[in-house]
Amino acid sequence: MSTIVSPSMLSCDFANIQRDVEMINNSQADWFHIDVMDGVFVPNISFGFPIISAIKKHATKPLDVHIMIENPDDYLTEFKNCGTDILTVHYEACRHLHRTIQAIKSLGMKAGVALNPHTPVDLLKDIIDDLDLVLIMSVNPGFGGQKFIPNAINKVKELKSLITKSKSKALIEVDGGVNIDTGRLLVEAGADALVAGSFVFGSSNPSKTIEELKQLNSTELI
Repeated sequence: MSTIVSPSMLSCDFANIQRDVEMINNSQADWFHIDVMDGVFVPNISFGFPIISAIKKHATKPLDVHIMIENPDDYLTEFKNCGTDILTVHYEACRHLHRTIQAIKSLGMKAGVALNPHTPVDLLKDIIDDLDLVLIMSVNPGFGGQKFIPNAINKVKELKSLITKSKSKALIEVDGGVNIDTGRLLVEAGADALVAGSFVFGSSNPSKTIEELKQLNSTELI
């Protein structure tokens, strides 16, 4: 399976967001990665429901929404209504994680859980079978353009082992400091999906950069 690429809209040109959406539509990217931050769970504020709805209006690919907010349960229906296809909540923000995951699925969305850099993978062992996706944060969440945390590679390996042992169908996604070099290491460790923001939108040819990330599949690394 070729690597899933989910360009992060946090790094797009907000003054030309429709142009960048069309670029992703016409590229080899698989998903749109949308970060939602409330200024409480993380020290930044980003996209709200009107922006997600606006992106959905023009997007021809699934919206991969990563919410870094307190009390995510209060907003699940709104995320569904504005066009979210995959909704990823943070382990650290959910008091009753299993209930939250079931609520996301009951609304017809795929359900993911994100882990901060300090959160161990084995905390998911009792819920891994219920997940469609696990997002490993390879930077501290809140801002784009941060330096990659190398221990994320070990976490991907641990997570891959957990998924294999449990026969879960969960995909492994990684967000933070992804480029060709770190992406290659992550895919080799078992990552299925890569989120790339500044590496894509800061390049001279974003579509070509997406294509290069797509080529980082396990077959080529053997």
